[in-house]
Amino acid sequence: PHNEKLLSLKYESLDYDNIENQLFLEEERRMSYMGFRCLEISRWVVCGLIGFLTGLIACFIDIVVEQLAGIKYQVVKENIEKFTEAGGLSISLILWAVLNFTFVMVGAIIVAFFEPIAAGSGIPQIKCYLNGVKIPRVVRLKTLVIKVCGVICSVVGGLAVGKEGPMIHSGAVVAAGVSQGRSTSLKRDFKIFEYFRRDTEKRDFVSAGAAAGVSAAFGAPVGGVLFSLEEGASFWNQMLTWRIFFASMISTFTLNFFLSIYHANPGDLSNPGLINFGRFEGDSVTYNLYEIPLFIAMGAIGGLLGALFNVLNYWLTIFRIRYVHRPCLQVMEAMLVAAVTATVSFTMIYFSNDCQPLGPESTEEYPLQLFCADGEYNSMATAFFNTPERSVRSLFHNQPGTYNPLTLGLFTLTYFFLACWTYGLAVSAGVFIPSLLIGAAWGRLCGILLASITSTSSIWADPGKYALIGAAAQLGGIVRMTLSLTVIMVEATGNVTYGLPIMLVLMTAKIVGDYFEEGLYDIHIKLQSVPFLHWEAPATSHWLTAREVMSSPVTCLNRIEKVGTIVDILSNTSTNHNGFPVVVQPAKLCGLILRSQLIVLLKHKVFVELARSRLTRRKLQLKDFRDAYPRFPPIQSIHVSQDERECMMDLTEFMNPTPYTVPQVTDTLS
Repeated sequence: PHNEKLLSLKYESLDYDNIENQLFLEEERRMSYMGFRCLEISRWVVCGLIGFLTGLIACFIDIVVEQLAGIKYQVVKENIEKFTEAGGLSISLILWAVLNFTFVMVGAIIVAFFEPIAAGSGIPQIKCYLNGVKIPRVVRLKTLVIKVCGVICSVVGGLAVGKEGPMIHSGAVVAAGVSQGRSTSLKRDFKIFEYFRRDTEKRDFVSAGAAAGVSAAFGAPVGGVLFSLEEGASFWNQMLTWRIFFASMISTFTLNFFLSIYHANPGDLSNPGLINFGRFEGDSVTYNLYEIPLFIAMGAIGGLLGALFNVLNYWLTIFRIRYVHRPCLQVMEAMLVAAVTATVSFTMIYFSNDCQPLGPESTEEYPLQLFCADGEYNSMATAFFNTPERSVRSLFHNQPGTYNPLTLGLFTLTYFFLACWTYGLAVSAGVFIPSLLIGAAWGRLCGILLASITSTSSIWADPGKYALIGAAAQLGGIVRMTLSLTVIMVEATGNVTYGLPIMLVLMTAKIVGDYFEEGLYDIHIKLQSVPFLHWEAPATSHWLTAREVMSSPVTCLNRIEKVGTIVDILSNTSTNHNGFPVVVQPAKLCGLILRSQLIVLLKHKVFVELARSRLTRRKLQLKDFRDAYPRFPPIQSIHVSQDERECMMDLTEFMNPTPYTVPQVTDTLS
């Protein structure tokens, strides 16, 4: 049975500590001042490329989703209109379910069978990567391709998902690939950016990629930088802030520019992100001091609903880990959810009698008349018969009276459970937009109820602002982000007036939600048994000593070690450590050497005896280690003959002579 309190052995840490061995010092000594300046310029170029490519991917996803969803909704709409008159709407339901089912089946098959790491939003995995944990296959090109195709299928398939979360993962993969100047998947090396082929540099670029993803998704470059700072990076400095902001700006500009060409308005930069909340202007941006307590109360509701969402999803995920772990079962579950989503949506629309007049200023993309009178449309269909992004925008901006309270209440209830069931399926999908949609629905409901109670005051007249506050409260209650989410919401709405209410709502939602359950991403990190290092040490850990948690006996290597001993240690599956202390007798620590370094040394046969016999032999350089990064060969693939096993290997110039050490006198982990 699954136990999330145990940590998995399949995860290793990234090597964020620069190995300042003799090779590194020699290379740094050879590099001129101009060389260092060129490196700095290269970092800016890489960040610009990351932003540009992330923006292009976002643009591609947006256009393909819009085209496919448009075709799907148009076909279903015509079919429903045809059968409303003649009878036989069950055929329309079957058509809608089959279309959803087909798209989701394709999305689930490519994820479950070809790249399972591409499932979900990818944000928990990127958080772990930036925290210093090596998640297998998380930043591969194949993962990116499956992610992009999968998220298109999920959104077009009508699931309760968004395409914004996966953009963060996509940006991170782009960053990891571009910064290395080669593709190990395609076996192409462009011989550029070779200096950046190590974990320390790669981590900084992945931070920039995640920020560029947020920026492209929400049109929020500052929010992207703060997201990387708050949710991701365990390392930060001032220059990194500027480079990440530059990548975010380029990303949102690229998306904006290409979408303006697509919409036949070249140069009209009014589409900064994939989700466009629209402008909040006029009466909708006014609020009074006495409304602040109401906003805080809505934050508390968001925290409670978020905690409920997370608890339900936690138990559902445990069920999936235990019983739905085979790919064919995962595909079948995704198809079942697609069919149920279509059926529930159709049923809600069919039984709804909330008819609204279809005026000239109406912004409905696919208005369904169904059993309404001529010149009217079914209001429930606006929420369900649409992509989630359009539904959010209509809840924010449609005129007062567009929805009746029963429609909003039923929509909130059904979409809440559908979104909860959908998150964690074997499909590429984000939770941002479903959370905003649920919150916008119950927020607008609160606005309508308040307006009906205090009908004399015009300040309550616009329910759109309550939809915005509800959306922020629900999203904050589920993902528990505060600083970055405040800025993302402010940037996405294009109005700073709501900065204070949104901040108060998100803080309240986080405080209330944390009292009951962790955030959704933290839950999924824990369920995957990842050794995630939090900002603070656990409260009860200060009395622990290093001796109590280290493995014993310690597997050490001598400074000049026998090749056979090294091969045996690396081949031993019971001690699959990635770093080994190097000692001089009697047991005095003189450095640390990594498994990856030892494998490169064995591959190049850097033995003392061979060095003496072949005077012209090329000296090993840091480039040899960078060329092998990041997919170092396994020890089983390296052939060492019986004679070579008797040779000696000198580790002096390759080991890190200044590793982090815990002296025995002050050996507490705190």
